[in-house]
Amino acid sequence: MDARTPNPLEVSPSVETRPIADPPGGWRSAGGEPSLSGMFGSIKVAKTGSFWRKLVAFLGPGYLVAVGYMDPGNWATSLAGGSKFGYALLAVALVSNIMAIVLQSLCARLGVGAGRDLAQACRDAYPRWASWPLWISAEIAITATDLAEVIGTAIGLNLLFGIPLEIGVIITAADVFLILALQAFGFRWIEAFVVALLGVIAACFAVQIAMADPDWGAVIRGFAPTTQILTNPGMLYLALGILGATVMPHNLYLHSGLVQTRGYGDSVPEKREAIRLATLDSTLALCLALTINASILILAAATFHHAGKTDVAELDQAHAFLAPLLGSALAPTLFGIALLCCGLNSTITATLAGQVVMEGFINLKIAPWLRRMVTRMIAIVPAVFVTIWAGEKATGQLLILSQVVLSLQLPFAVVPLVIFTASRAKMGVFVAPRWLTALAALIAVIIIALNAKLVFDYVTG
Repeated sequence: MDARTPNPLEVSPSVETRPIADPPGGWRSAGGEPSLSGMFGSIKVAKTGSFWRKLVAFLGPGYLVAVGYMDPGNWATSLAGGSKFGYALLAVALVSNIMAIVLQSLCARLGVGAGRDLAQACRDAYPRWASWPLWISAEIAITATDLAEVIGTAIGLNLLFGIPLEIGVIITAADVFLILALQAFGFRWIEAFVVALLGVIAACFAVQIAMADPDWGAVIRGFAPTTQILTNPGMLYLALGILGATVMPHNLYLHSGLVQTRGYGDSVPEKREAIRLATLDSTLALCLALTINASILILAAATFHHAGKTDVAELDQAHAFLAPLLGSALAPTLFGIALLCCGLNSTITATLAGQVVMEGFINLKIAPWLRRMVTRMIAIVPAVFVTIWAGEKATGQLLILSQVVLSLQLPFAVVPLVIFTASRAKMGVFVAPRWLTALAALIAVIIIALNAKLVFDYVTG
């Protein structure tokens, strides 16, 4: 090959090559290529200036992570909860969001403080016989995530344009080219695209809720926990569903890599500030995710529950009932637009998570564009095959199955994250405070226990 001819198997040079500091005895192996090498440190952070100027530079990764908390797989649970029990489960959505904020803060701490994303940390901390099964587990989780997101996008295309579900699924496979196109302009374009779609989703629900005119007193009371959630078996089951789907495994890998797209410097004070700013970014973004998830539940409560339709759980059911209940043909159209935007956003972030996972666990030495195509195909091909094979009538069952698979994979991401950030040998001066570790460990136990119960209930019928 001519020296001037680019080799697709060569790793493109990263924008910044910030060294990875290894605390003595902290890791089994030294850190390799930076996370998301083509985007690593590409967004510069001012060394001086106001707090707000620095915060603006850090805003972005949190919103990509927040997408995972409002993907189409969560919509069915929120619709079912709102239609059956009104506003009562808003408290569960609030608690779920607090759990997510704590765990995502640990992801930011790991990415900045250890200079590794969660996949790289697993590779550098464990021998291959342990890290490779964790990699396979992460790939399975991303495939399950993509399954729900592909179905949601295809349903959105079907509701808006009448495109058959099977064709819609194939169309969604092309969104990887959108990522490649946006990446050519810089990572900020990907962030801007995702944030713009989030804005569209929020606007769609704002209009629908204004049409529904909910009882705002009942909405406020719904955020206060009630013992009825524990005493009513049906309410408890849906509450477990909302809590069990709180943390997507791929979000933990994704966030710990995305924070490293910022060029925050190498000194301890700069990294401390980066952790604070990245945590604030994800907290603000997850508050937006709570607003949208709560909006879905409020809309279902104000329309379906109010009208006595307490069994609405399918996305196409909700779309069909909105027009007669709200007296406007605009409402179902807005619902379909929001669903389509949500599906597109989710598939984009799942693709990026796939890149973080493959690069981090097996340190694959191929060009970023080729790596992105490979990771996307690993996730999308099973989703396309299963959806086309199962057919349109099985979408609800497929969504449930995807959540069960995610539940099984969750401990393999949450437990290493808590262990790594609690280790002073691995994190050095950036080790998580004991109170934060204790809180995160409690949250991990609760989420894993709830997911285990959901899986048990699903298996036993």
